[in-house]
Amino acid sequence: MRLEDLGMIGNCQIAALVSRTGEIVWCCLPKFDSEPVFSALLDHERGGRFAVAPAGGSPGTQRYLPNTNVLETAFTEPEGSFRVVDFAPRFLQHDRSVRPTQVVRIVEPHAGAPRVRVLCEPQLGWSRGVPSLVQGSNHVNFEGFPGALRLTTDIPLSYLGGQAFGLTERRYLVLSWGEPVEQPLPALCERLLGETVRYWQRWVKHCNVPPLFQDEVIRSALALKLHFFEDTGAIVAATTTSIPEAPGSGRTWDYRYCWLRDSAYVLGAFRLLGHFEERERFVHYLLDIVARNPSLDLAPVYRIDGTTDLEERILEDWPGFEGETPVRVGNAAVAYRQHDIFGEMVLALAPVMLDQRFRADQTSETLDLLERLARKAVSVSGSPDAGIWEHRSDLRPRTFSSLMCWAAADRMARVAAIHAPEREDEYRAAARRIHEEIQARTWNADLGAFAAAYGGRDLDAAMLQMVPLHFLPPGDARLRSSVDAIWKGLARDGWLFRYHHDDGFGAPTVAFILCTFWLVEALAATGRRDEAREVFDRARSALSPLGLLAEDYQTSNLRMWGNFPQAYSHVGLIHAAFAASPRWADIL
Repeated sequence: MRLEDLGMIGNCQIAALVSRTGEIVWCCLPKFDSEPVFSALLDHERGGRFAVAPAGGSPGTQRYLPNTNVLETAFTEPEGSFRVVDFAPRFLQHDRSVRPTQVVRIVEPHAGAPRVRVLCEPQLGWSRGVPSLVQGSNHVNFEGFPGALRLTTDIPLSYLGGQAFGLTERRYLVLSWGEPVEQPLPALCERLLGETVRYWQRWVKHCNVPPLFQDEVIRSALALKLHFFEDTGAIVAATTTSIPEAPGSGRTWDYRYCWLRDSAYVLGAFRLLGHFEERERFVHYLLDIVARNPSLDLAPVYRIDGTTDLEERILEDWPGFEGETPVRVGNAAVAYRQHDIFGEMVLALAPVMLDQRFRADQTSETLDLLERLARKAVSVSGSPDAGIWEHRSDLRPRTFSSLMCWAAADRMARVAAIHAPEREDEYRAAARRIHEEIQARTWNADLGAFAAAYGGRDLDAAMLQMVPLHFLPPGDARLRSSVDAIWKGLARDGWLFRYHHDDGFGAPTVAFILCTFWLVEALAATGRRDEAREVFDRARSALSPLGLLAEDYQTSNLRMWGNFPQAYSHVGLIHAAFAASPRWADIL
């Protein structure tokens, strides 16, 4: 099973991965970080699947209906052709979004006399137990789950065991969690399809896009939206777990959670896209997390409900994606010390006090939260931590962590200038001190770059973020030298690695897709836009046929690895596309 052969559907409550074989191979219900109902992605034999496929078993071709998250898989066999339309319903009603916990599958004959097989075999989460089946007149209840799981269909129930049957007319299947489907099925599914298509196409119309790379930005925006858990406002890194960063690496993490580290960059992408509601919901999620932690003992990662019960465990008897183990549930990063998160939280929340559209949130309580975060960042700057890449080895003073602490003080000074002018000098002085310390302790003349750690000799692609953070003027010789050194020293086959040093699991063997997009941003911001576009064009080659991205890219065989789709990769594409493209005003 290749990641390039998977499409994603969802509705900001649930998500599912659909293979071009017609199988749903991954779906957690009733939310992203629940136990999986379909998990053939990690156990091809026992993981559970929901197949609507041709009798002959040949794979189909996939596409999204234009500017939507509605997926079509088309099959052609000697007997005839048909298509499967998959989506999770989402639409607006009474000025509120409706996102039922449902997956709708519409099967439509196209030509000839196609023969189809349908098999719905959910499994009881991580136990992979087999649920009890109770048949009704037009539905099957799967019993044993924490909630009610039902498949409602107008296909004869006798045909649901996987045997082939002739498809002569449009057929409908709805898998629902909780409230069952009681309405006439064809009319309901057609209405849901139409309203869901209209919702996504309307949402895309409200997106800002750059003149260049519009298709890639639109698909990335739609993919990012599917990682948004609307109930709380959280945005997860991915909706999957345990897809390895590289074959044989053992780097199999559970990404179905929200990383504070990613918050500012994700919010920046929604700002570029012009979508305020997602920003507002995510900001409220972050404010709630800080408010729950008066001591500011913040974890790097949280569940989508804002809790931290994420103890990492290994499922010994799961074979894993393509046999790659271990399969992990939870994430040990919850217990790590990452000082950069305080800076990233200030970067994420400072716009609340600077953007008048957030006026209702510009309270003394919000200002107090920001100031406590900024002071925490200042206090931990230069002290050892695991860093942005969550090294599972030694703790050291990491340059990126101090960079984000500087950014916290710098941005807090801007906020204070408006809302607490008597404290502006405090933050400006702290920013100057950290700024000078980073320059004195991390610049390595032999590398021609700012090193990954204080007194270090290793390159780190995260230093590219010095450019968009405006740590130094774009023409500064050391900044430009750092960009070139990272590009030369961490690139392989045109793709950028995070670093080359041993992080406790050995040295990385695959490129980290986001880093290549960071390079695009850095080149564009330092006046090298032609080079930025060349790098972006190369990065586009990693996109799946559906325009989706994982976390990592194996340059030797041009294959994606890592949890999929990866929100951070798509966020990076959005930032890079806007950076490398001219403005509309420049071409109209």
